[in-house]
Amino acid sequence: MKSRLIVGTAVLALLSGGASAQDLKFPVGEGAFNWDSYKAFDEAFNLEGQSITMFGPWRGEDQVLVESMLAYFTAASGVTVNYSSSENYEQQIVIDTQAGSPPDIAILPQPGLIADLASKGFITPLGADTETWLRENYAAGESWVGLGTYAGADGAAALYAFPYKIDVKSLVWYVPENFEDAGYEVPQTMEELKALTDKIVADGGTPWCIGLGSGGATGWPATDWVEDMMLRTQSPETYDKWVKHEIGFNDPAVVGAIDEFGYFAKNDAYVAGGAAAVASTDFRDSPKGLFSSPPQCYMHRQASFIPSFFPEGTELGTDADFFYFPAYEGKDLGKPVLGAGTLAFITKDSEASRAFIEWLKTPIAHEVWMAQSGFLTPLTSANAELYGNAALKKQGEILTSATTFRFDGSDLMPGAVGAGTFWTGMVDYTSGKTAQEVADTIDSSWPK
Repeated sequence: MKSRLIVGTAVLALLSGGASAQDLKFPVGEGAFNWDSYKAFDEAFNLEGQSITMFGPWRGEDQVLVESMLAYFTAASGVTVNYSSSENYEQQIVIDTQAGSPPDIAILPQPGLIADLASKGFITPLGADTETWLRENYAAGESWVGLGTYAGADGAAALYAFPYKIDVKSLVWYVPENFEDAGYEVPQTMEELKALTDKIVADGGTPWCIGLGSGGATGWPATDWVEDMMLRTQSPETYDKWVKHEIGFNDPAVVGAIDEFGYFAKNDAYVAGGAAAVASTDFRDSPKGLFSSPPQCYMHRQASFIPSFFPEGTELGTDADFFYFPAYEGKDLGKPVLGAGTLAFITKDSEASRAFIEWLKTPIAHEVWMAQSGFLTPLTSANAELYGNAALKKQGEILTSATTFRFDGSDLMPGAVGAGTFWTGMVDYTSGKTAQEVADTIDSSWPK
């Protein structure tokens, strides 16, 4: 072990982004962290005096969080990290790579953009060892390998990007007290969820709050519904063909998934305000019906960010909670999870850049951020007890219990579809058009 590591202290005289080692968030050797992984990395890498530039999407509070993790990488490896971001980070990385002045490491939440950079030869493949590592250490490992694998400039597929920091979308939010008062149980299967929906109606209540309003982006919340339904009615391979347009948007599999969303959204008895209110209700306002007395609705399907629009002072776990948006028991498709996240990749190959990818394989690289806020990981060896709160821990367990993970499909589609006709089509659908009509229109809009 190199002499600079003093277990149980945080007096490591190294710099990371200008922060001294005294600023390490958690003293090395203390707490339930996997310090063995830190020590092993420290012993394996001695890159004193080297530095890397890193460009990512995190600004403000998120930048503070990522730099708190990077401080440990610097302390263990000796590599100084100069992290930066930009409000227009997607455009900036394209400009920098094309100009021949890329950062050493880039981190982005857009697999499609990363795939484009790989196809132009701007990214270094991560190698078979990293591919094997992801398969063996991430829950639903094959899904993560697939997410980071693209065709290079030579046309050959290889792993180019390492998934790190994930978001979960397959969640249903509810108020435990409302369920308790009505005698409702959290459904474990889609069949049970549909039965609960009917029971709430029979009891005189309204099961769902759904809102698609989002200004110029109105319609996007329905795309998550449809993507979740694709994963619950079709194989992951069919989902992949859909987002790549290897099957038409108007394929029966897709039309069926749209109608699965319509099962909930187009039934006046199922939705607060009736089906006509779905398109016009702002998504930020839609969960508020959970908290009215008596409840205007009992359930709201939305990603992990939605509590920021709950009434002020809402305590997660008591005032509001969530459950996994369940799969069909009868379809044998496992436990699919829809989500998003960021991927790290090498844009300038070096010993220090390679060391950073190796760092992301250590539990400690995940645990330091887990123990704070806003971080989920599919790494099965990371200590779930370290999550900063119970909600994060529960979402993390949904991620590590997944048999399939798929990235938000609309984000993988051409912008004209995924952030265009898919959105407007879902508004048309909830306003009365059939799934087939809407799917035909979206398919015809796909860039030729």
